Amino acid sequence: MEHITLLLAIVVVTALVFDFTNGFHDTANAMATTISTGALKPKTAVAMSAVLNLVGAFLSVEVAKTISKGLVNEEGIQPEVILAALVGAILWNLVTWLVGLPSSSSHALMGGLIGATVASIGISGVNGEVVVTKVLIPAVAAPIVAGIAAMLATKLTYRIGAKTDEKHTAKGYRVGQIASAGLVSLAHGTNDAQKTMGIITLALVAGGSLPSGANPPVWVIVSAGTAIALGTYLGGWRIIRTMGKGLTDLQPQQGFAAQTSAATVILASSHLGFSLSTTHSVSGAVMGAGMGRKGGVVRWSTATRMFVAWGLTLPAAALVAAGAEFVARQGAWGVYVVAAFLVASCIGIWLVSRREVVDHTNVNEVEAESAGVVTTAMAAVTPPPAGSVAAVADEDLKTTIPAPAPTDPAAPPATAAV
Repeated sequence: MEHITLLLAIVVVTALVFDFTNGFHDTANAMATTISTGALKPKTAVAMSAVLNLVGAFLSVEVAKTISKGLVNEEGIQPEVILAALVGAILWNLVTWLVGLPSSSSHALMGGLIGATVASIGISGVNGEVVVTKVLIPAVAAPIVAGIAAMLATKLTYRIGAKTDEKHTAKGYRVGQIASAGLVSLAHGTNDAQKTMGIITLALVAGGSLPSGANPPVWVIVSAGTAIALGTYLGGWRIIRTMGKGLTDLQPQQGFAAQTSAATVILASSHLGFSLSTTHSVSGAVMGAGMGRKGGVVRWSTATRMFVAWGLTLPAAALVAAGAEFVARQGAWGVYVVAAFLVASCIGIWLVSRREVVDHTNVNEVEAESAGVVTTAMAAVTPPPAGSVAAVADEDLKTTIPAPAPTDPAAPPATAAV
């Protein structure tokens, strides 16, 4: 193992913490639809995903090279910059996990790295062409491509199975879902575990423990794969709930189509070295599958909140990382302050999450979403059917006004309903 200073050790441990949060933050990408359709029990699903994430970490290092060699200029990058980048990424992961929003751990890491690099050596330290071609363009294209593919696959699936028995068809697709979920988990390991490998390798190069341009050492690959597998096994139940039930209600056919489409996009991008967000790919595929089934719906208010989170990921992580870099560069005490701030923030977010616990026992329980403006307006102008609750309520709203005075003064006053 390379010579590791205390500062590098702190950076490596922090990177593995990020990898761990990446694991439980992105478990939903592989297993949310499988859990929501009942194809696998929750604990079984996350255990399977954890093993396949670990296997996937050993299949390629192309994405790791993009992080360690391409995104920023290695010259002038100090270990403090890497530490600050990881702080921004970890805190964004935890905040979005707390509110149950699927967001990109990959973009959080890249945003943190860009923000810390700019704060340290200026905008010249960032390779803009790589950011555009291998980060921003895939970020926009991935959910669109995966969504269109999933929508078409869902339509084709229902057309092929139109004349078959629905129960037998659903059972077969549940089996297919398990296989496709495994493929997504494997793809996640080949893509996301490598990001941590890349960031650790970059830290080792910055600290002088590896030569410039070096590939990730074996111990880095093993530790990164293990960390993401452990995080995956814990299960990010809050995000699994949103991905599996919050965006749309999926049938087994849709789940199979969504996962297969997402896995194809992710594996293709890993082969090309694109640092793709698995969250973007799977979320796009889930929405596409929701639109592909006749009568299927997508809860656009939830999707809108998710899109906002996606847009904020890079700048939010960058700002936090830039602030952390400013403190860390002050010397040893600055590094300790940043590390202490990260630990305290993690503990605080975890304590807040205990107020409403989401785990494998209630992951499929979702509160009903309130009706949108259009739905409410249509309900207001649509006459209720006779005998319905709305009609009864309308009767209760009738008021009374005094009728004309009776001719007989001794008679009681009458009323007329309006």
